[in-house]
Amino acid sequence: MSDQLKFIVEKLNKEPFKKNLNLITFDSLEPMQLLQVLNDVLAEIDTKHSLDIREEMPDQTAKRMLNILSILKYKPPGDMSAFRQGLVVGSKPIIHPLLYWLLQKTKELKKRAYLARFLVKMEVPAEFLQDDIVFETYKQYEDLMENFKTLHKECEQLKTSGFSTAEIRRDISAMEEEKDQLMKRVERLRKRVETVQNHQRMLEIASQLRVEKEREESLAQQKQEQRNQLFSAEQKLQRAQQQLKNMRHAAADAKPEGLMKRMEEEIKFNSYMVSEKLPKELENKRLALSFMQRVMNEQVIDQSDLSELEAKIQEVNAEINHLIEKRMRSDPVDDKLTLFRQQAAIISRKKETKAEELQEAKEEIANLEREIAQKSNQARDSDGSEMLRGDEFKRYVGKLRGKSLVFKKKRQEIAELTAEYGVLQRTEQILKQRHESMQQQLQTIEQKRGISGYTDTQEELERVSAIKSEVDEMKGRTLDDMSNMVKKLNSMIEDKKSALAPVIKELRPLRQKCQELTQEYDEKKALYDSCAAGLESNCSTLEQEVRGLQDECGQAETQYHYINLMKKIAEVQIQRAADEMKAYVSPDSQERRKALRDQYSKNIQEQENLGKKLREKQKSIRESHGPNMKQVKMWKDFEQLMECKKMSFVSKPQALDDNNQFSTGPQPGHEFIFSLQNISLLRYERAIRKKLNNNDAFNICCRLKSFDSTPRHSEPCTV
Repeated sequence: MSDQLKFIVEKLNKEPFKKNLNLITFDSLEPMQLLQVLNDVLAEIDTKHSLDIREEMPDQTAKRMLNILSILKYKPPGDMSAFRQGLVVGSKPIIHPLLYWLLQKTKELKKRAYLARFLVKMEVPAEFLQDDIVFETYKQYEDLMENFKTLHKECEQLKTSGFSTAEIRRDISAMEEEKDQLMKRVERLRKRVETVQNHQRMLEIASQLRVEKEREESLAQQKQEQRNQLFSAEQKLQRAQQQLKNMRHAAADAKPEGLMKRMEEEIKFNSYMVSEKLPKELENKRLALSFMQRVMNEQVIDQSDLSELEAKIQEVNAEINHLIEKRMRSDPVDDKLTLFRQQAAIISRKKETKAEELQEAKEEIANLEREIAQKSNQARDSDGSEMLRGDEFKRYVGKLRGKSLVFKKKRQEIAELTAEYGVLQRTEQILKQRHESMQQQLQTIEQKRGISGYTDTQEELERVSAIKSEVDEMKGRTLDDMSNMVKKLNSMIEDKKSALAPVIKELRPLRQKCQELTQEYDEKKALYDSCAAGLESNCSTLEQEVRGLQDECGQAETQYHYINLMKKIAEVQIQRAADEMKAYVSPDSQERRKALRDQYSKNIQEQENLGKKLREKQKSIRESHGPNMKQVKMWKDFEQLMECKKMSFVSKPQALDDNNQFSTGPQPGHEFIFSLQNISLLRYERAIRKKLNNNDAFNICCRLKSFDSTPRHSEPCTV
């Protein structure tokens, strides 16, 4: 599991994901984040899935992911319902193996997703295909799909063929150059031939010679083809002869009892197929054919006819169910035979399935025999040896296994010996070096003492004596060893015989007892199998009955609760209606006033009056809307004018007096300007009095006086 997580994190950190994760952060991701990572990987495979799963409902996300995974042919390791549930909630044990599978086969899955957009066939119901236009369009759609398949295969073959556009262009340019060279060469030869006498006759003879050579090549090719055909015919003859030989060998080795038993089984199977299975299938095919012919002969059916037929089918099914229930109620005695009928039906179904399995097994055996014959012919053609079968092949495999074990042991021994040889060789080199150094030292000492060569003669004498003693010891040792070995073997044989004698005596009655127990076990096992089969059939019938009764009980309980609730609702409604009727009919005015009818009628009347008032108010507002808007506009203009007057009064200019000092009082030159302003205000006031009513004009004048208390309109105009 850790290897899977490492692989997933490594792939997610690379292009094009760049998640920048490690094992801890990836393992601590929330379910929603883990689903988003899975969605990003699917978006890399198919760009249609590039979206944020927070903007999508969980069931839509699960449906979309399951759809793309079914297209990519992902097989969940466990139960499909558990896989769906884990995918919805973002379970780690479900998503981690899925991410590992997707990231491991990204390139292959991209190609599969690309092809799925064009090769996943759109299912059209059969009733829509009866329309000619729809059928022609669907046929054209299938033809385009097949055309796409062929074009895609050709494209893949061209991609994998190794040719590139640059190479093809180079080849074309080279061929054009060769063509130009050949044209030049032909021109040169033509000019050279024109000088020769009877060149036309020579050209004709040369063309005839070329034709004859081409004919000779075609005849040689035909001869080679005929040779190949003859060789294939000889091979077929050899195969037929080999099959005949094998069949004769099988017939020679077989016993009459086995052949008779096999023939009886084949006769039973063939009689069952001819008498029971094939007539049923033929009858079903005939019924289907007659039904199809009847459908073809009828007129085109529209939606109304289909609805009528569906209604008739429902009526007939209801009638059939009613008759079945009636029959079950009327014939209680026949219920004793239902068990046997069910058992007979189960046995017949098992018989049909076994017959189908036997037929499939025979076909598979025939196919395997054909493959074996082909393989054996190929092996015979390749090395001329016969193909091993059965026990021979097992013995050959056993020999190979023994040889392989021996080979492994020998190889191990060789490796050990090689290592030991290396160690000994190094030891030998070290000892030789030491021996040489010691010899040199010894020679120097002998030369100093004047006895050079003494060591060599002494070593030679010791070597000869050692060899003689070893030979003597070996002779004596071999004689003693041989005598001791013979004694030991004799004693061991006697010991084994004495030890095995009581065991053999005890083993003889145990063997006889084992045979008796084996026979008794076989008999008990046969009885147990028959009893278990009967109990199993009874148990299956009882389980079916219990399941049916439980379903009926559940339906009855649901119907009971539903009827009980409907009864309570009806009682409450009846009680409410009785109370309402009692209050409505009661002579007491207080109780009548409490009636819901009176309250509702009163509320309705109040709402109608309120609506009437609101409509009248709406009408008056609609009528006075235009004049009111004009008054508002005039008032805004008047306020703007007053603001201008205020600003002019506040910012009136100052003048210099005779002493060159500023004076703030009204000057003679400015009184004319203020008088003109007051005159314009008077005119505007008169216009407002004409257009507005008296109350509005009075209010405006009062505002004007409060705004400017000095009666400037009465000042004289002094120019």
